Amino acid sequence: MSFQRALLTGILLCFAAAAQKPGGALVDRVGSTGFLQLEAESFQALPARQQALAYWLTQAAIALDPIIYDQTSRFGLRQKRLLEAIVSHPAGVSPAALRKITDFAKLFWANRGNHNDMTAQKFLPEFTFEELKEAAGAALGSGGFAGRPYGAPAITSPAELDKELGDLRASLFDPQFEPLITAKNPRGSLDILQASANNFYSGVSLADLKNFHERYPLNSRLVKRPDGSLVEEVYRAGTPDGRVPPGRYAAFLRKVNGYLEKARANAEPGQADAIAKLIRFYQAGDPQDWLRFGAAWVQNNATVDFASGFIEVYMDARAAKGTAQSFVTITDQSLESRMRRLADNAQYFEEHAPWAPQYKKQGVKPPLAKAVEAIVETGDFHVNTIGDNLPNENEIREKYGSKSFMFTGSTRALNHATGTGPLEEFAASSEEIAICKKYGDEAEDLLTALHEVIGHGSGKLNPKLTQEPSFYLKEYFSALEEARADLMALWSVWDPKMKELGLISNPDVAKAMYYAAARVMLTQLRRIPKGDTIEEDHQRDRQLIANYILDKTGAIAWTHRGGKTYIEVRDFAKMHQGVGMLLAELMRIKAEATTPRSRP
Repeated sequence: MSFQRALLTGILLCFAAAAQKPGGALVDRVGSTGFLQLEAESFQALPARQQALAYWLTQAAIALDPIIYDQTSRFGLRQKRLLEAIVSHPAGVSPAALRKITDFAKLFWANRGNHNDMTAQKFLPEFTFEELKEAAGAALGSGGFAGRPYGAPAITSPAELDKELGDLRASLFDPQFEPLITAKNPRGSLDILQASANNFYSGVSLADLKNFHERYPLNSRLVKRPDGSLVEEVYRAGTPDGRVPPGRYAAFLRKVNGYLEKARANAEPGQADAIAKLIRFYQAGDPQDWLRFGAAWVQNNATVDFASGFIEVYMDARAAKGTAQSFVTITDQSLESRMRRLADNAQYFEEHAPWAPQYKKQGVKPPLAKAVEAIVETGDFHVNTIGDNLPNENEIREKYGSKSFMFTGSTRALNHATGTGPLEEFAASSEEIAICKKYGDEAEDLLTALHEVIGHGSGKLNPKLTQEPSFYLKEYFSALEEARADLMALWSVWDPKMKELGLISNPDVAKAMYYAAARVMLTQLRRIPKGDTIEEDHQRDRQLIANYILDKTGAIAWTHRGGKTYIEVRDFAKMHQGVGMLLAELMRIKAEATTPRSRP
């Protein structure tokens, strides 16, 4: 489960970087979208073997990246090939058209397709179809379509190019054609699968799944055949002995495995074992291999670490199918000790959580907490993800614990890029501005750490559950789980233990965290320029928290001044009380896998 920072500047893209040159983190901009480069200064201090390990893991991450474009849309890889052919063969293209196509390509890369990754809404190009056709024709003449990138066939004639452009026209230019990548609140007669533009299902409705058992729920595409039967197209490379045949994305996964083998040769024994298990999973696609990899991975604490797989389920409206993602990190020793102190006291925070005793876990295995700098982030992993807690599978968490990553390079880059302008514009009082300027960065880092280290790994499920809570809570699970982790941070920040552990410098840090939790009701909307529905789970969780506190406690309230609207924190104690009320209820919902309406 990841923790994403809410930004005012739009989507940001992580450039693979290690010890980049000093200077501004913001390296490019298209409209309201900024592009950041991350720095990984720790890379230079690594011994040669670990640098080699980092390199090969990075190559594996890059090789996995194309898969996400196909998962976001059945047209994604073809759109990607078209745009890249033009921008890499600009000779003969009109300068005005080339600028518009290049800008669109940058947004396309940043969002891994032409749907905004935060709002789920489709965005349209500024260039016309005629300009695209003319530019593509020039690229064809320069050899831009001669190769077979991403498995697409070569285009060798104007007639073939015209057909490709015609096939892609609606997906690029028609605002009514597949307008939402993930539609959790569909309108009209379509259900959440039919209304979503993502490529996890083909011809499948929710009703089709009523009596269908998925063998590969995380790593497959579900297709409805003409006879009405369902088949799972498993994501796998196939085994070398041929006993398991290749599946969907086989070419990409074989390339990933080739780089993983080279990384394995440079890893220490425990990590090498985990990499071997991941290679096996990518070959066979067996869910049990994924669990074996997760168990080995979570018990290994390497300086050069990584994640790779079909991991998060936010993009699937029913929260079942995992998106391809990867990152490679280096431990940031300067902040490691704070994360460790928090993890070592996970049992204390579990015991002091506000939920019922039957949901409190005993003998908590402290999560492996890591402050890290990222070298590369690919697939469905973005630079505004500043914290991550993995693996997601509860059976591994219960037995082996979890790893919590705090991405210090991302936090530094985001803080450098955004500055204090949003705070000064949206804060409700001069006191809020002063406190958040002084303690806002500390509060944000602490929220991330608490969310990941003691948030996601906390709580005990009812032993009567035979499946993961997501199986029962379906499309509601991800937003509720992210809210539960946020609430655990908001609840615990006031605990005197924070001061005792040296994790908080001043009580005003808690106030800064609460101010931000309320203010997000407004600032978050900057990233949703149109429509009236929030689809992204992290945004939904923060609106849930703030609106619940607004409705149930009166601790925060809307206020108007000088023709502007603000959200004001009026009572921190009451807000803390509301946090506890909602946290206790969300823990009960997760533990019992039932909402109030569905209780027996």
